Amino acid sequence: MGANSSSFSDLATNPYLIRFAGSESISPQDPFWNQLLSYTFLIPINSSDGKLLEESTALTCKNLAINNCKTGNFGSLIRAFLIRCTELKASTETKDNIFTWQTYNALFIIRSVCKYLVEHLSEDLLIQQFEALSPQKDGSSCCELTCSVGEELMNALVELIVDVPVLTFTYALHLEALNTLLTLLSVQMYQPQPASKFTLYKYMMEGKCSIHACLMVKSLLRNYVNQEKCPSELYKNTTDGVGALASMTASLASSLWSVVTLGIGSSSNEKKPEEEFNETLLANQSLLFLLVLANHCTSDRALNNPYRQALFQFTNSQDQSSGPTPVAQITFKMDFMELYKTLCTTLRDDQTTLLLYLLIHRNPNMKAFILSRTNIDQLVMPLLKILYHAQDKNSHHIYMALIILLVLSEDDVFNKAVHEVALKNVPWFKERSMSEISLGGLLILVVIRTIQFNITRMRDKYLHTNCLAALANMSSQFTNLHQYVSQRLVSLFAQLCKKHTKLVDQIRQAAMKSHQSAEKTPDDSDEETQEDYMQDLAVLEEVIRMVLEIINSCLSANLHHNPNLVYTLLYQKDSFAMFRTHPTFQDIISNIDTVLAYFSGKLEQMGGNPMPTEVLEVIKQGSLQFRRDRLKKFPDLKFKYVEEESPEEFFIPYIWSLVYHSSNLYFNASKIILFSLSS
Repeated sequence: MGANSSSFSDLATNPYLIRFAGSESISPQDPFWNQLLSYTFLIPINSSDGKLLEESTALTCKNLAINNCKTGNFGSLIRAFLIRCTELKASTETKDNIFTWQTYNALFIIRSVCKYLVEHLSEDLLIQQFEALSPQKDGSSCCELTCSVGEELMNALVELIVDVPVLTFTYALHLEALNTLLTLLSVQMYQPQPASKFTLYKYMMEGKCSIHACLMVKSLLRNYVNQEKCPSELYKNTTDGVGALASMTASLASSLWSVVTLGIGSSSNEKKPEEEFNETLLANQSLLFLLVLANHCTSDRALNNPYRQALFQFTNSQDQSSGPTPVAQITFKMDFMELYKTLCTTLRDDQTTLLLYLLIHRNPNMKAFILSRTNIDQLVMPLLKILYHAQDKNSHHIYMALIILLVLSEDDVFNKAVHEVALKNVPWFKERSMSEISLGGLLILVVIRTIQFNITRMRDKYLHTNCLAALANMSSQFTNLHQYVSQRLVSLFAQLCKKHTKLVDQIRQAAMKSHQSAEKTPDDSDEETQEDYMQDLAVLEEVIRMVLEIINSCLSANLHHNPNLVYTLLYQKDSFAMFRTHPTFQDIISNIDTVLAYFSGKLEQMGGNPMPTEVLEVIKQGSLQFRRDRLKKFPDLKFKYVEEESPEEFFIPYIWSLVYHSSNLYFNASKIILFSLSS
């Protein structure tokens, strides 16, 4: 049957699929399965083809769902797949491509059915579809499994990923195993209940699958680190000179490979097939599935998440200094340097940023390794590039990048090191051409730019808080700030001052309007408007206060290393006048005034109109003589990132939106209730 093929239009009338979905029971040992699994299914490579496939098979899947409760044919197919799975490792050792291809076809059909069932049935009815047994001729049922069919299937997929090596002819099979697991767990997108309540998640978290948790996480990370591209054999056409068996295998592999790119996604830019196939899809799918595993069932104490524990506790295989691992600890070893290099080179999308966040926030071993790197710029630069292009990113991605910087800024060694790394000509930074700037200086510029972007567009209080917290943590280590960095920092303060003045005027006008309305007819909307203005003012004054504290912290700790900042403050000293008597700011302003008065006196002694270079020289010399005990002592600025109390409320919709947009799988958008596609 290997030479037979089935196009989209043929699927609805394919006799084998019709029999599979019909009212006749088919046992797992029936030769029918060999015939069905020897077809070459022409599978879609883009979203429009994916939709066409669903339309072509919708009636088949519907009929199967109706008849399966009596026939058990879906369970028989799963059993036929499980039988092949037990022999799969041996077949890879003998390079039995045909066996691998048939196993792949079985899994693709299983996933296609699962996708329909997940999107159209409750989980209880879905489980019933798995457990429907095929009646035997003697009236008994075929039940040779040690646990439920659904759990056996998921465990077989986990063992496939863990035990079967990733080779040229198993690459697509690994991808299909991941796609099937993602499809099953996507039940979370369609039904509004905690993941810990789903039977499918219980299979993963506490069933047979959980035994392999460490190896599973290690395998997924290994796939991510390896970044293997689709083998060319899976998409290149064969030539006439190839033998019959090899030609058939190659052509079948080519067609079945297109399964992997089912519904290539929401991108409007169509790629050439060669470009699609060369993508590192296995790495991407492994990463997405790892994020799904690690971020579900985290708040229910009754249901342990062994994958999350494994991700947060694994250690460096190259570290010879670490002692023996405690027996009770769920862990494995991995080469941190290889993982670090991959993170640095792939840190541009949401899923990689989210993985880095989890590692740096929750895995102390990986965090310590990252902070000890002398080439930390390789990691920080991609993060800054994400923030620089904030207008093209979703708000969650911006948050993740900022929080990573905040966690890094909690370390004083990092804060010092970034000012010791010199950068030459940063091509993506367009505001101003700078032949040389420190990594720390660029970091400050990009974070300030993010704050200004948020002021004008997003207006998100928590984004301000994270930005300013990172700058505050770094402020006492600001060293040799570039002239442009100093200008942007002080200009931020000036911009906030103008916003403050405008807001105070709006409050006065609203108060007058409210007073006039009260004399006539009370208007609740006027009171609400005034309350909104007052809340905005309170937030704005918090931001202004933090900016002043950042400037003060730098002056108090490193005045002699920042002549450009002093120069800029002198140039814009009038900006501080309006807050000298303001109760929220006057204590901080008094310190800045002390510095400005000191250096103004030094410049007055020069007389005339000194050149900028002369002013800088006076500042440098004066800094050496300035007594820091003249400044009022304030508490050190130290902020620590604390994750929200219910992180699942943020991460679960976020991760499934990434699966929807980035997994190359086609999902029926009209049935998704977990997140809004318009947000």
